[in-house]
Amino acid sequence: MEKFVINIGRQLGSGGRTVGEIIARRLDIRLYDKELINLAARESGICPEIFEKADEKESRGMLSTMIGYLRAPFAGDDAGMTNILSNDALFKIQSDVIRKVAAEEPAVFVGRCADYILRENPRCVNVFITADDEDRCRRICARQGCTPAEAQDLMERVDARRASYYNYYSSRTWGVASTYHLCVNSSVLGDKGTAGFILEFAARKLHEKF
Repeated sequence: MEKFVINIGRQLGSGGRTVGEIIARRLDIRLYDKELINLAARESGICPEIFEKADEKESRGMLSTMIGYLRAPFAGDDAGMTNILSNDALFKIQSDVIRKVAAEEPAVFVGRCADYILRENPRCVNVFITADDEDRCRRICARQGCTPAEAQDLMERVDARRASYYNYYSSRTWGVASTYHLCVNSSVLGDKGTAGFILEFAARKLHEKF
């Protein structure tokens, strides 16, 4: 089996991570989500907490970065390091890690603009997973132990943040069908059914037998 990548964009609560885990397990390959933070930290020698603070957040711009730099002596070492590096620099480091992984092994990437970063790679399948709001809310409530109202607020805030991050770094539009090879509503088939559907699509696109 030749190297390939399945990139998954997702709405909060759509089951994107879970679907990715099922796909990775069935193909016996690795899934990279939060794992990219630790990997980028090891490759760069920068502590993981700095990558965590910038995770899927767009750059705050040069002015705010300089203000943060000037305030660094009064804000502590971590705050200073985060601002000096800037989210753009951290994105570059993480992008290099994604390209390195894709060059070395088949993998599933969740979020973090991986589809755009690997846009020159012909062995990519780019998927966006959504779900009905009711199902998303129920999943978030179960995971976070929050109320439906709190889940709705979290859905809106996190999706807006992911969209801003993706649109800023890719110059594409997060969640729009034309951005991806396949968009699928996980509420229709469930997590396992959605994973199977994506695998069938990926097998045809990549001319593989999974």
